[in-house]
Amino acid sequence: MSLFRKIFGSSNPTSEEDKESEFSNSNTENTTSIDEQFIFNFKKNGGKFLYCENTDEIKEQFENILEENDWFESDVLCYDPDLFSMLDDNKLQYTKPANPKFILASCENLIADEGSILFSSKQIKQNKPNELPVNIIVLAKTSQILGTKSDGLSAIKKKYERDYPTNITTIKYFEKAKEEDFTQYGSSAKNLYLLLLEDL
Repeated sequence: MSLFRKIFGSSNPTSEEDKESEFSNSNTENTTSIDEQFIFNFKKNGGKFLYCENTDEIKEQFENILEENDWFESDVLCYDPDLFSMLDDNKLQYTKPANPKFILASCENLIADEGSILFSSKQIKQNKPNELPVNIIVLAKTSQILGTKSDGLSAIKKKYERDYPTNITTIKYFEKAKEEDFTQYGSSAKNLYLLLLEDL
């Protein structure tokens, strides 16, 4: 049984807070797996996390997000041809979008110690995070979870031997700071959904 199924498979509504405190307690002891560490930090940063066991669940959760936000038949930003079929299935316009409601993208890696998502020009072209739509839907796999940003950079070096990407950046904040937080200075908060596919 996978870690994610153990964590998210429970239908016990009272267990959510217990899990959070369990993560925070074990986090201080540095005994958590990088998967648990990523989930805890990602949710702490305000990200919305949807675990999917297969591609059918990815499609279903994607449609749920569209319905929740009333994004059907909207303009969308997407640079990944592998994702175009999901947009076509839902009548979403992605060629020269005038006013995109969201960006649909894959990513390079998920960074556990920050709870952040690592992108490159392969997913977001040369756009800086503040130039992207406020709403982001990211598709990733459990095998993309790495410990630190330097692990992520090493993985990019291995993955692209010749056609090395540019504009390597992380997005870390997924909600506006409740108070003035100097660590968020210069970064723009995003409303981010992560559809995480189990592939291990």
